[in-house]
Amino acid sequence: LALKCSLPSSRMAPLGRLLGLLMAACFTFCLSHQNRKEFALTNPEKSSTKETERKETKAEEELDAEVLEVFHPTHEWQALRPGQAVPAGSYVRLNLQTGEREAKLQYEDKFRNNLKGKRLNINTNTYTSQDLKSALAKFKEGAEMESSKEDKARQAEVKRLFRPIEELKKDFDELNVVIETDMQIMVRLINKFNSTSSSLEEKIAALFDLEYYVHQMDNAQDLLSFGGLQVVINGLNSTEPLVKEYAAFVLGAAFSSNPKVQVEAIEGGALQKLLVILATEQPLTAKKKVLFALCSLLRHFPYAQRQFLKLGGLQVLRSLVQEKGTEVLAVRVITLLYDLVTEKMFAEEEAELTQETSPEKLQQYRQVHLLPGLREQGWCEITARLLALPEHDAREKVLQTLGVLLTTCQDRYRQDPQLSRTLASLQAEYQTLASLELQDGEDEGYFRELLGSVDSLLKELR
Repeated sequence: LALKCSLPSSRMAPLGRLLGLLMAACFTFCLSHQNRKEFALTNPEKSSTKETERKETKAEEELDAEVLEVFHPTHEWQALRPGQAVPAGSYVRLNLQTGEREAKLQYEDKFRNNLKGKRLNINTNTYTSQDLKSALAKFKEGAEMESSKEDKARQAEVKRLFRPIEELKKDFDELNVVIETDMQIMVRLINKFNSTSSSLEEKIAALFDLEYYVHQMDNAQDLLSFGGLQVVINGLNSTEPLVKEYAAFVLGAAFSSNPKVQVEAIEGGALQKLLVILATEQPLTAKKKVLFALCSLLRHFPYAQRQFLKLGGLQVLRSLVQEKGTEVLAVRVITLLYDLVTEKMFAEEEAELTQETSPEKLQQYRQVHLLPGLREQGWCEITARLLALPEHDAREKVLQTLGVLLTTCQDRYRQDPQLSRTLASLQAEYQTLASLELQDGEDEGYFRELLGSVDSLLKELR
């Protein structure tokens, strides 16, 4: 029996090797299973299972971003509540026994400082509302500090470059220098001009300086407030041509686009005095300044225009332009008449279209019978004769005036053979000049515009 149950030694060797291999396989399997379990307990958050990720995502979506809180890790494992933000660098694991996530510091020394009241550096694209509020507060605080620093630096720079007015006044007092306002300066200049002890040169210098200040509307009205305007108006009665010239110069600057001063000037007799100077023998330079003052007084002031016509202003201007050597004044007179005619036309058209012109002012314009006066005083013929002036600029202004007078003077223009010859001559001249402009590449040149004005007049007179 012993011989039957025993196996030969040749068959025992393979069986032993098979048993050894089986034991080795079992040992390897057990070791592998134990390593996987250990790995599962200590793997960082990124290696969590898909099911766990789904649960976390769902839980985070249900949380309100306003109630998120920061998890403060230590060197011990702590359970994480849903929605808590985990600082960067922390270890996170899933406890398979409890099913909860746990976290702790990776390196305690490295992150110890972050736990002492300082804001944690969260690198998860998710920040709590408290983090954002804190960051915004610090940002605003920093901006305010920066702005405060810039303001202080700017103030320091201003103090370095400029001195306070009190210090300047003190220094000027020590130097016997007085700081004056514009009002005080004008009072001083008027007193100098009106003083009987002042020389002619001093009076002229005072008027010259005064003209600079009254260009400003407020200063011109201040001149009126203390009686300085009437002093200058009375200066037009001076026997000295230079005083008349510079007094008119000051008045022209003060009248310009200043209705309040214009009204006071009419009441102060300025219009009569200006017309007297233009009607009498005076130097050409004086008449230039007086004509300037007259133009400033009449423009945009229909009441003054009506008084101008009543006082025979058109006759005065007619005599002025017919004098020899007054071609420069003639062009200015023509320009004034053109402005007055178009001003009234535009005021009436504006009243009809927009009704923005005040009824009182419109009524004043309707009382200015300028066009009938121009026809009666012979301005149709005077204007046509001025077309013979050689300067292109003067011709342009005359052509414009002829155009606005066309309705009133059309019959007289048609009976004037000299005007027709002059217009034909100008047409030929400006055709040549306009052709040269076209050759130079100027489609809308100056001479082409003049040619258009001439052609339009010839067409209307046929």
